[in-house]
Amino acid sequence: MANTINLSVNTNMIDAILKNALEEDMGTGDITTLTTIPGDAVACGKYISKESGIICGIGIAKRVFDLLGENFEFVSYKNDGDFVEKGEIIAEVKGNAVVVLTGERTGLNLMQRLSGIATATDKAVRSVEGTNAKICDTRKTTPGLRVLEKYAVRCGGGTNHRFNLADGILIKDNHIVASGSITNAVRSARMNAPHTLKIEVEVETFEQLNEALAAGADIIMLDNMSNDDMSKAVSIIAGRALVEASGNMGERDLRAVAETGVDLISIGALTHSVKSLDISLKFKLI
Repeated sequence: MANTINLSVNTNMIDAILKNALEEDMGTGDITTLTTIPGDAVACGKYISKESGIICGIGIAKRVFDLLGENFEFVSYKNDGDFVEKGEIIAEVKGNAVVVLTGERTGLNLMQRLSGIATATDKAVRSVEGTNAKICDTRKTTPGLRVLEKYAVRCGGGTNHRFNLADGILIKDNHIVASGSITNAVRSARMNAPHTLKIEVEVETFEQLNEALAAGADIIMLDNMSNDDMSKAVSIIAGRALVEASGNMGERDLRAVAETGVDLISIGALTHSVKSLDISLKFKLI
């Protein structure tokens, strides 16, 4: 099912991202365009996919032109989350040529990156079809772009892990060291955090796994375990907690990981090292 971005949600955050991106790209003004293109020229640009994949960021590209404050027409032929074939027209923008050229790169950069994330997520999701495992992201996102990149994961059919550090309690190796033990960390979290927050504990060994279960963890993250060890861990947990597989999952056989019985597979590579989808804006004066 296609997704659409609701710009009424997180509008200020999204606009801040786009304004910063425009300022970064424009500097004091697009000197090339301003010195070569008549100010009253009108142009039409077509967004064309140069490879097949899942498209994401159409509303973002449109919003770029909204922020530039000029009258324009923007027609979308696809929705975020749709599959596009190589050579397909995704959308068209028509308006003042100077504005179209000024906003071109900012909109394209974001659309290409978000589409790359959505495409990579879709591939991962399809690889585990028929299992109970869900594909989710991590906080390994581009600084400042998290809200958009996690949206792209959803467009690709994935689910979101924490958006920020306030979203949930995730006790990892450094927390365990600082607290003295998993038991101490979980006990302290239970005493000091709202009861509405779930507690997740990262474990690397079966000893840690048993300690986390005894302490009452809601979610167990299996960090860099072999498939055989994950299968064994799932059997030990036996439904007493959700089970998340983590650790270089972008390099693993996701189908084999899913078949161990884990509930979640978190993949940092969906956002930290994904290849952007190749999209171009073909331009003509009218």
